Amino acid sequence: MQVQAYNLMACSFLLFLLFPYIISTNIHACKQTERTSLLSFASALSSPPLNWTAVDCCHWKGITCNQDGWVIHLLLPSKGLKGGISLTSLGNLTHLTHLNLSHNSLYGSLQTQFFLSLNRLKILDLSYNLLSEELPLSLPSNNIRILDLSSNHFYGAIPSSFFHQASNLISFNVSNNTFTGHVPSSICLHASPFLRILDFSSNEFSGNLAPGLGECFELQIFHAGHNNLSGLLPEDIYNATKLEEISLPLNSLHGAVSDKIVNLTDLAILDLDFNNFGGELPLKMGKLSKLKVVILDFNNFEGALPSSLMNCTNLVELRLGSNNLEGDISKLDFSRLSQLTKLDMWYNNFTGTVPVSLYSCRSLKAIRLTRNHLEGQIQAEILSLKSLSFLSLGYNRFTNLTGAMKILMSCKSLHVLLLTGSFKGEGIPTDDDMVDFDGFHNLLFLSLARSDLIGQIPMWLSKLKNLEILQLGFNQITGPIPSWLGTLPRLFYISLPNNRISGEFPKQLCRLPRLLYEPISSQAEQYEIELPVYGRIVTTRTFPSQKLAFYRAWIDVANNNIVGDIPAEIDQLHHLRGLVLSSNNFSGIIPDEISYLKYLEILDLSTNHLSGIIPSSLTSLNFLKYFNASYNNLEGPIPTGTQLQSFNASAFEGNPKLCGAPLPKKCGQNKSIDADNKNNKDVDNELHHLPWFYVFAALGFILGFWGVFGSLIINKTWRYAYFQFTDNLQDRLYVMVTVCINMMKRRLRS
Repeated sequence: MQVQAYNLMACSFLLFLLFPYIISTNIHACKQTERTSLLSFASALSSPPLNWTAVDCCHWKGITCNQDGWVIHLLLPSKGLKGGISLTSLGNLTHLTHLNLSHNSLYGSLQTQFFLSLNRLKILDLSYNLLSEELPLSLPSNNIRILDLSSNHFYGAIPSSFFHQASNLISFNVSNNTFTGHVPSSICLHASPFLRILDFSSNEFSGNLAPGLGECFELQIFHAGHNNLSGLLPEDIYNATKLEEISLPLNSLHGAVSDKIVNLTDLAILDLDFNNFGGELPLKMGKLSKLKVVILDFNNFEGALPSSLMNCTNLVELRLGSNNLEGDISKLDFSRLSQLTKLDMWYNNFTGTVPVSLYSCRSLKAIRLTRNHLEGQIQAEILSLKSLSFLSLGYNRFTNLTGAMKILMSCKSLHVLLLTGSFKGEGIPTDDDMVDFDGFHNLLFLSLARSDLIGQIPMWLSKLKNLEILQLGFNQITGPIPSWLGTLPRLFYISLPNNRISGEFPKQLCRLPRLLYEPISSQAEQYEIELPVYGRIVTTRTFPSQKLAFYRAWIDVANNNIVGDIPAEIDQLHHLRGLVLSSNNFSGIIPDEISYLKYLEILDLSTNHLSGIIPSSLTSLNFLKYFNASYNNLEGPIPTGTQLQSFNASAFEGNPKLCGAPLPKKCGQNKSIDADNKNNKDVDNELHHLPWFYVFAALGFILGFWGVFGSLIINKTWRYAYFQFTDNLQDRLYVMVTVCINMMKRRLRS
């Protein structure tokens, strides 16, 4: 009997658990009006089909109904939806509580009537779409809790009435649009007492941050970076004592950070970089025990770094670069910052040596102390930082470069090593200094530039098989460019300007593997470096990037003593973006083969001894942003009807025989005929003086290998003839023979 009673109780309990399921399977299907509205919404989309074919719309993908058959959830994020958003049809879903159409390609606007009809809506996420126009006058109802309209094309000011019915609002995100006017700080006076997240970043808001944020007593996250805000930080922000994140980068805010910041005891992230804040940092900043990230780069903070900051034992990232901070940092005790992964204190006025206590921070991945007044030598204790991948110590007064390189080559995680402007006047570590070299296995970026280093480019660099960027410019390096540079499998950026390098431009450099073929996904493209590198490309705009890929494929050997021709083999570097050969002793012609560098953006050939014409084929370089061929011996007309004429006359000056726009010197009417005649005579002259051995060799080459190389020869020679000579068949024949002979000469010399 007891067993039967037990079984009866168990069955009853099971029925109790299954009762909601039994009921739900017998509820009425979705309302016909709901089904019609959803199909109307789907019909306005151009792609892809939603495959809503079942009779009961409550079973459609992305749809949830309540027990009465009303649609309460419409969730279709990241479905690739394209087309206009049908607000009329969605507005008929009057029981909707959750609407998420984020990460699609929907366009249209938000109409007031749409909001008014959805008076039960709690969550509205339309982020990452193509929606535009201004916001309606108010939110749909006081039920809405989360509103995300980020990453669209909304514009105009946010109406002050927009938040009057937002009594339950928790999160409001309109980042990455083009809103203007003032940041609606009054939101805290009219909106929900539960408001926790406000994100106004990446818009065009301007003016001061008005008081009012202090009334958001539950506010945890406040973002308004990447705008045009100015003025002081409102004092009442320190009344929002539950703030965990303040992010206001890239504005024009100024003034000091108040000592009242210690009221924000939950503060974990403080990001104020790229503003005009000044004064001294709060002395008691160390009371903010939950601080994890402090980013104060590019401001005007001054004075000593508060020693109390060393009490913030949860610090993960400390960035204070480009300020006016000072003091002996070797006296700071970093040993308690066991979680610190990034330390950036560049471009300040710190003195002393690299703090020994820093080597106790075993989690450190990045250290940048560039542009201070530090001295001393690199200590072997740095090897205790097993995760160190980014080290920048440039523009200080360190000594013993050879010793430093011997130590640092054992940092197995090192990806970026920037010693630019330090170790002044020392010698580059030679192969004898680095006997049995075996290190830098993961190094991607090496800079020893701007240090007046003496010596030649050492062979041990050839073992850096992962090296992608090499900067050795502005030193006193002598000797030739080593041919083995062209064998480094990942190298795509070579900077050697302002040295004393001599010899010819090695043809092996024209076979850099990374530039020959379609680029594979490189280690640098996959790997995000720990700290941003600030660079300029073509323009003078400074910008940060944490991808080494922002460095263009580049070869710069300007201001050296390089002689000889620009090798025709340069055409193999298909993915080269910048070629700077200025201020050397290059001679000969501008090779027509440069026109094969279709991605070239910068071409500087100025101040050499180049002669002949500017090849018309250069007009095919559609991405060219900078061109300079000034101060050579070039002649003839500048190719017309091309972007070459969009450059200033300064790009062509210093070539007395050049003519045509943009130069003021006009070309004579018979100039081309005279040039043709001159070229014909030059060809006759050259053929007349050529040894018959080469003539017969060339003819033998043509006749004997015509079937294999014929099409290639025709293409090369006739292309050359097209750009430099008349249509005269005899002249072209002369050119064909001459080019073939020159090809033979080059083959014999090589």
